[in-house]
Amino acid sequence: MTGVAYGAAFAHWRDGCGDGWRAYTHHAFVEGLERGSLPRAAFLHYLVQDYLFLVHFARAWSLGVVKAETLDEMKTCASTVDALVNHEMSLHVKICAEAGIDEATLFAATEEIENVAYTRYVMDAGLQGDFLDLMAALAPCCFGYGEIGARLDGSADAQTPYRDWIETYADEDYQGVMASVGQMIDAAVLRRLGPDFAKSARWPALQDRFATATRLEVAFWDMGLRGA
Repeated sequence: MTGVAYGAAFAHWRDGCGDGWRAYTHHAFVEGLERGSLPRAAFLHYLVQDYLFLVHFARAWSLGVVKAETLDEMKTCASTVDALVNHEMSLHVKICAEAGIDEATLFAATEEIENVAYTRYVMDAGLQGDFLDLMAALAPCCFGYGEIGARLDGSADAQTPYRDWIETYADEDYQGVMASVGQMIDAAVLRRLGPDFAKSARWPALQDRFATATRLEVAFWDMGLRGA
């Protein structure tokens, strides 16, 4: 089984996606980052939209604090909000500022429909469902970017202009946060569903949550390419 670096639950979800996971993590947008061939206009379009995405993503992780049942769950969700708001979003601000786009402009940008669909899907998963529904919807973005960053860090063209983006997600700090999130999700699944969680009656619905969010990730990359 693959994906074990971020925990057993993620490994089951990832493998349950079949070809959908590869369509996300090896998308043409990602390959363009690796080779350095992605048009700069497409990258900037994506960054503006991803900044808006992270605003809503941080809100969704904040909802995790509300839905949590243990102090460890609360701590992990809170620290993830901090990582998103005070660290990951700073990359977007820095690169966009170099292109003449200030943070006020980023925050006021119009959301693309793919962005609206994805972020509201995640929020709805948390509002309608429980903690596990929310985690299943959040997981593809977290762990997918971790996988992409780690892979591209070793394979990307040395001259790619997207090295800063790659290193953000390959960095040991991001990878450490993802390892902690994976451990927390495993504990949450064990607490609620037991050791044979993948055989529980709830698992197919959680798998569907994860798979849907993965498809929305693919659409987000598609949206980025439209900015070329």
